[in-house]
Amino acid sequence: MIFSDFDFNRLSEDSFKESDVREEIIMPLLIELGYKGKNIVREMNLKTNTVREGSKSKAILIFPDYVLKNDDKIICVLDAKSPSESLTDNKYIGQIFSYSSHPEIQSPICVLCNGKQLAVFKIPDYKPVLLFNISETDVYFEQLHQLIAPQNSFQKPLPKIIIKDYMNLELPYPILKPQKQKAKRHFGVHGYFTKQSWDIVQKHIETFSSPQDMVLDPFGGSGVTFTEALITGRKSVHIDLNPLSVFWVSTLFTEVSQEELNEALKSILKQFDKNRPKTDKDIQKLLTTLAMPKNIIIQEKGSDVKTLFELFTDKQRAELALLKSLIQKQKVTIKNCLMLAFSSTLTQNNLTYHNSTTRENYGGDSGIFRYYRYRLAPTPIELDVAHSFQNKIKKLMNALNEIRPHIHKKILDESRIIKGDATQLPIDSESVDYIYTDPPYGNKIPYLDLSAMWNAWLDFEVTEEDYQKEAIEGGSHNKSSEDYQDLITKSIKEMFRVLKWDRWLSFVFQHQSPKYWHLIVDSAEKIGFEYAGSVRYTNGQTSFKKRQNPFSVLSGQLIIYFKKRKNPKTLLKHDLGGDIVGAINNNIEALIAKEHGATLEEIYNELIINGLELGFLDVLSKEYPDLTPLLREHFDYDNETEKYHIKKNTKFKAHIPVDMRIRYFLRSYLQRKNRENIYPNFDDIILDIMPMLKNGTTPKYQTIQGVLDTLASKYGDGWQLEENKKTLFD
Repeated sequence: MIFSDFDFNRLSEDSFKESDVREEIIMPLLIELGYKGKNIVREMNLKTNTVREGSKSKAILIFPDYVLKNDDKIICVLDAKSPSESLTDNKYIGQIFSYSSHPEIQSPICVLCNGKQLAVFKIPDYKPVLLFNISETDVYFEQLHQLIAPQNSFQKPLPKIIIKDYMNLELPYPILKPQKQKAKRHFGVHGYFTKQSWDIVQKHIETFSSPQDMVLDPFGGSGVTFTEALITGRKSVHIDLNPLSVFWVSTLFTEVSQEELNEALKSILKQFDKNRPKTDKDIQKLLTTLAMPKNIIIQEKGSDVKTLFELFTDKQRAELALLKSLIQKQKVTIKNCLMLAFSSTLTQNNLTYHNSTTRENYGGDSGIFRYYRYRLAPTPIELDVAHSFQNKIKKLMNALNEIRPHIHKKILDESRIIKGDATQLPIDSESVDYIYTDPPYGNKIPYLDLSAMWNAWLDFEVTEEDYQKEAIEGGSHNKSSEDYQDLITKSIKEMFRVLKWDRWLSFVFQHQSPKYWHLIVDSAEKIGFEYAGSVRYTNGQTSFKKRQNPFSVLSGQLIIYFKKRKNPKTLLKHDLGGDIVGAINNNIEALIAKEHGATLEEIYNELIINGLELGFLDVLSKEYPDLTPLLREHFDYDNETEKYHIKKNTKFKAHIPVDMRIRYFLRSYLQRKNRENIYPNFDDIILDIMPMLKNGTTPKYQTIQGVLDTLASKYGDGWQLEENKKTLFD
């Protein structure tokens, strides 16, 4: 309650003046809306028409009580009145309108408050768009916020709670073309390893949770889950062992004045340019006089260097130290933002940075992110540190501006960013509504080893305990496969503990080895989760390595889904015996029936998921590295569409649901006939396709009629296929 301690009887007393309205009513309200510091301008001097006094001209000055700003942008003008004055008096409305329309203001919104009431006007309408009693501020607060709150105040209206039938949710259909680089809040702020595409994460959060639910990512990384949860009106918990991760995400959600950030940037760049080294002697002087990070041992096994300082030229190290020293002198409220931009600047200004001739200036790749090791560039380049830092500040501001309008302060206040590990979650049991996470996989990426450069410059300590808790295989601490499996299993057990009953867990799987898929699924089922399926998300590219090894190189990622149920079903394990060809053909036939033909890539993708679930992927990858001969033997190939189909005059050998079989043969039959300008009647259709359906349950005529209605429309006495007609199965 904003004014729960205020005695409104005081407003009737003669001693309660306009100045009291300003200090006891208006200022607390502005603070609650998110205004502070330079965002509130008191009694701004506004010049109006001039008048003559004898031989001299004199400008008339007017002074609105408050001009409210969001950084440099003016939001509105607010004027205080005494409690005895009416807010609907045209005299006062005209006065506030003159302030708002002044050339130095130009704001269409203005506000009057007399302590008893508050009125919001939009020029030129003299009727307020919002008028309420101050004693009822809590009721009208969200409407007021929408009209006049600053964008960077984390005050988006609180989302409405939606009751969702969690257990009957369907798995989301894959986003065919993820827009990873289109979100400024994620792309450009700072580099990281295996960053998830925001639109995939957002879609999952919206599918499996409701507004104001709690979303958890116990392997938080770059904070995509945390950010997208808050943006969609969910509370969230971000947990990661890496101090770089925790600092990065915390900084993105710290309220900061961009006006102050800009002023600090100008000051830093000016001093940097003045003091930057011009000669080798200047460089050596800075190296001996400025504070340097610890010259830590680089423990990552594939590294081209042994110590931190070997990652930089003397000039790079001197200029980075100078830049950091200037940042450290800034105000606490903006220092973290400046240091985050500094950390991102490190990515470009070291000897692992690989220049790119095909990208814009300063476009290239960090060898650490590209190769997952400290790989020195074959031809190192030295970029301008000041220019790089300025560019990183710009991208950070873009991210802040994109985030701020979507966040509600209450949602943010109830969310948490924690340095910790997934095997001991500092969260109450059954308090989380949804978990989306992308965990480490085996020896793919040693996160803490590879983050050493940034953590050292940011003065963050990574302890021996952190390394022991990191869920990886190998790394500088030579963790065994058993160590990794133990840590992942403990993490899944903790996720089960904190997740509410009848809620979902989504596990991102990005590894070529099927053993890790089985490790996750088997561990989750033993703990009590119910496996609900896997969906493949492509990155839209097929690498040469993928084409050479289609079953052992995963293109894109799988997302594995689990439910926490009181009576979970277990994944049925199939004993395929030696009939691997039969298993392959069954899966291909089912895919062809579902999609009306399938490309080689689609067949490989389907077999990866089904091969994992049914346990034949290992055999498949070893015995059938190239499926083409098998496909050409058992299926027809359409050179125009590049799709495989059931051979002509043959039937499905696999058990395919009757409606799906009807749909497949009916569509094929009508396509062929219509190309010949033949539009068969229902009797012709029955006589022609019924023989193709005899290998399964023979359908009734009305079943065929029902499917026909979804695929085609009447054309004279016959039927015409409608290619764009959406069907029950589509």
